[in-house]
Amino acid sequence: MTSIIRRTAASATPKPGDAASTFPYINRELSSLEFNHRVLFEAGDERNPLLERVKFLAIFASNTDEFFQIRVSGLMEQAEARAASSIPGEKSAAEQIAAIRARFRALLSEQSQTFRQVCASLASAGIQLVEYAEVPEYHDSLRQRFSEEIYPVLTPLAVDPGHPFPYISTLSLSLAIRMEDPEDGEERFARVKVPPVLPRFLAIGHGKFVLLEQVIAANLEMLFSGMRILETHFFRVTRDADLELQEDEADDLMLALEEELRRRRFGEAVRLEVDQAMPSEMRRILEKGVGVSPEDCYEIADMLDLTGLWQIVGLDRPDLKLPPYTPVVPARLMPPEEDEAVDVFAAIRNGDILVHHPYESFAASTQRFISQAAEDPDVLSIKMTLYRTSGDSPIARDLIAAAERGKQVVVLVEIKARFDEEANIVWARKLEKVGAHVVYGLVGLKTHSKTCLVVRREGSTLRRYVHIGTGNYNPGTARLYTDLGLLSCRPELGADVSDLFNVLTGLSRQRDFRRLVVAPMNLRNWILEMIGREANHARAGKPARIILKLNSLVDPACIAALYEASQAGVQVDLIVRGICSLWPAIPGVSTGIRVRSIVGEFLEHSRIFSFANDGKPELFIGSADLMERNLDRRVEAIVPIEDPDARGRILSVLDIMVADDRRSWQLLEDGAYHRTEVINGAAGTIDTFAELKRRAAAMAASGAVEPHRPHAGLGSLDPRA
Repeated sequence: MTSIIRRTAASATPKPGDAASTFPYINRELSSLEFNHRVLFEAGDERNPLLERVKFLAIFASNTDEFFQIRVSGLMEQAEARAASSIPGEKSAAEQIAAIRARFRALLSEQSQTFRQVCASLASAGIQLVEYAEVPEYHDSLRQRFSEEIYPVLTPLAVDPGHPFPYISTLSLSLAIRMEDPEDGEERFARVKVPPVLPRFLAIGHGKFVLLEQVIAANLEMLFSGMRILETHFFRVTRDADLELQEDEADDLMLALEEELRRRRFGEAVRLEVDQAMPSEMRRILEKGVGVSPEDCYEIADMLDLTGLWQIVGLDRPDLKLPPYTPVVPARLMPPEEDEAVDVFAAIRNGDILVHHPYESFAASTQRFISQAAEDPDVLSIKMTLYRTSGDSPIARDLIAAAERGKQVVVLVEIKARFDEEANIVWARKLEKVGAHVVYGLVGLKTHSKTCLVVRREGSTLRRYVHIGTGNYNPGTARLYTDLGLLSCRPELGADVSDLFNVLTGLSRQRDFRRLVVAPMNLRNWILEMIGREANHARAGKPARIILKLNSLVDPACIAALYEASQAGVQVDLIVRGICSLWPAIPGVSTGIRVRSIVGEFLEHSRIFSFANDGKPELFIGSADLMERNLDRRVEAIVPIEDPDARGRILSVLDIMVADDRRSWQLLEDGAYHRTEVINGAAGTIDTFAELKRRAAAMAASGAVEPHRPHAGLGSLDPRA
């Protein structure tokens, strides 16, 4: 297990920004690569169904693409500008890039081994990914398909004095071709792009597939008539995809973003992938042509671009997949009769409702809440934030229908949501056309909060209903990501969400809220104060415990505060799916901090903040991770969980996750992640995903909710107790 870069810990916790002191901080980029290594492990784990393993290979490849497009490209810009890091003792951007290159090459070797193992298992299961040369009996039929289906969409591009090196679009797969002109004996070079509009794998028989690019390579003489093909190799380019939007200088944010999206295609190249057999001379031509250094050229031993494996994942082989999972309808939202619709507003008036996706149905809860609001004649107004949603979003359609019915519809569409910009622009324009009030966000900030406000006339009064969650209003990801949402009509929450929308849509400068914690107004101060309060309790001999479930923990000030809490005697459990820059178990600094990551069937996306508070536990959920961008450059919303049943359910989720020994990894004092089952020396028995499925099904079947259990000091959450 490769260790992550570590700096020597000081005897007392230093404060971020104090250049004179050392600060134990794990490099975020290498930590990100280690998360992707945990994803790759799932592809190699034979306990997973075979097509699930293929899926994890595709996810690993997709994660890697985004990592280079955003993180590595940013480091390259920093290295060119020789910008200093704000993290005490952090290595320079150039040193970080060198470390990334070395670690990524090791991951590529592991990817190759895993891919070959998975291919062998697929073949045993009747799915053969074959080489073109291995199936001569299909060459004639493949040539016919090439002529009819592939040839018409290919565009050969020569490279010579009259034809400069062509622009290679990001993440596109291409063929580099060296050929000879028989008339003059001169060698020529050309490039052919593999069309992304065609299937990557071509079926050639029952359960047999051959790669599209191999079929193209075998029939190039049809494209280059009269030329002698000498050799063909595959390559792929990754470019900088991070937008550089000067919001304060833009007259029209939408138009400025559309222009920047067009420029994204022409970002600087940051990675060149080539097949392992490519000769050095051809590689040098490509490096010079696309503009990368030899250090940023990576040899791929097998198939380039494993995101193409999604086609194999989609094969109709249920025997090789996890059993289909149907989310249960939350007990409180169960229709009284099979053909009747539940009244979501009446259910909320009976008490807060916590929903846990994908174990509980998004369509029967959050989506139903919005659709009923759109249809209900007593609903006067719907306001919500849209960060990421699906291309066929039923929620966006409900908002359009509500506007057409004359309701006041206000939607903050975050058009700067990375890689969803174009889809969000489309929905923004559709909403504007029907008279909805569309806001694109605040200058300099992304609106990442997941909030919805419905105002309903009830008799002579108006009542406000809210949804505040951890995940996007996207029915697709709600089936794949674990997220929490709170449905409530508590007056203080309604007033807070109203005030938040006034900040987002108007000129309000409100900074204080009744119950919500909001970034960038007060979230940073709040989290530091909550951590400090636990430290004070520990010093006074009172029950003190912190459990944080996050996607990422990077912010230096928060890490320093957690170190200080650990030194005061607070037991800290961190469940961090992805990047974690905190270094646990350092004597005198972080002895009382445990870090674990859970990777498996669903993507852990919910954020939970739990504080023992001298035996009076406080629980919160929300949209923010502990990263500088979430705390300082995004609009985020954190909500307290006050309903006893909802609190009990969240505590049960934390119970399971800190005891998981099947899907979890632990970050130990050596700076590396280790499988919990390896640490325990026995096969895991507690699987977070299986256990939460079981509990959700049991609750739905009984029509009950999980009882609230006393959790004085949260001590029972210690899996070693």
